[in-house]
Amino acid sequence: MPFAQLIIGPPGSGKTTYCAGMHQFLSAIGRKSSIVNLDPANDRQQHHDAPAVDVRDYVRLEDIMADEELGPNGAVLYALEELEADDGWQWLEAGLRGLGEDYLLFDCPGQVELFTHHGSLKKIFMRIQKMGYRLVVLHLTDSYTLTLPSLYISTVLLSLRAMLQMDLPHLNVLTKIDKLAGYAPLPFNLDYYTEVQDLSYLIPHLAQENPVMQHPKFEGLHNAIVELVEDFGLVGFETLAVEDKRSMMTLLQAIDRAGGYAFGGAEGANDTVWQVAMREGMGTLDVRDVQERWIDSKDEYDELEWREMEEVAKAHAELSLPDAPGGDNDDEDDLEEMARQIPDSGVKVVRRP
Repeated sequence: MPFAQLIIGPPGSGKTTYCAGMHQFLSAIGRKSSIVNLDPANDRQQHHDAPAVDVRDYVRLEDIMADEELGPNGAVLYALEELEADDGWQWLEAGLRGLGEDYLLFDCPGQVELFTHHGSLKKIFMRIQKMGYRLVVLHLTDSYTLTLPSLYISTVLLSLRAMLQMDLPHLNVLTKIDKLAGYAPLPFNLDYYTEVQDLSYLIPHLAQENPVMQHPKFEGLHNAIVELVEDFGLVGFETLAVEDKRSMMTLLQAIDRAGGYAFGGAEGANDTVWQVAMREGMGTLDVRDVQERWIDSKDEYDELEWREMEEVAKAHAELSLPDAPGGDNDDEDDLEEMARQIPDSGVKVVRRP
């Protein structure tokens, strides 16, 4: 049974960057994966890894804008409606079947109406599900939204609406978490935002952000929003620093749990260290670790990692000398790195001679 991630989110949230990073990470842990581009405005030059199936081979945004005299947003909706139609779906289905059992990453357009109330994207997802794919929706949002109460509350409402619209296993992800320390300090710890705790505590900060919000006429609106989010109780957030291996590993394990992914085949004796770590759940981060790594002590951790990188580079240089015993061995370097971060699990990695 094939699996797939459906990556949605507003423009600038890092969808294409995430697809490239996750594609590389999946390759590192031995999962064969492919990228499918469903965004007619996202040309090949923007992709770090060329998509295996690209909607622009079927319909192009600039052609629609010229032929139908539509703006960019209207043209994207038109393109998705074309893809949803019988001819478009047959083209997409043939492309997906050609990928076999690959783990797929769908890079979707950023127009929020597509995943809040417009029906085309949802209908495409349902058809993909009927092909036998186990789907997980990833809704990416730039972590900058945490810095302003109004943005955060809007993000929570948008995430809730997308969850209700898509009606699939769903994870909300705060991206670029490694940039958060460069913004103004947050009034609460990170777990307040990731767990979407009582939003009423944000109301005073909302009034400080905009004095207009202090007017009594907004009190009813604030209370209604708080009650709405609490009544559904659905929204929570994962975090992601796409260039950090442990962050990617933690997120992928959450995705695997949501989608029911199970390891198969002959795994164990000759796995890489990252395959062992993924299977055993080693080296993952909880929200307190993320708070410490990327907010409270970011500079100290950055310096430590920089020193470790220098040591690894120095060791590689020494091993590359003609008279040096042994040679380059990336698995050994990764194993030493993991050993510094996590306790011994008792897993023995054995390699073929």
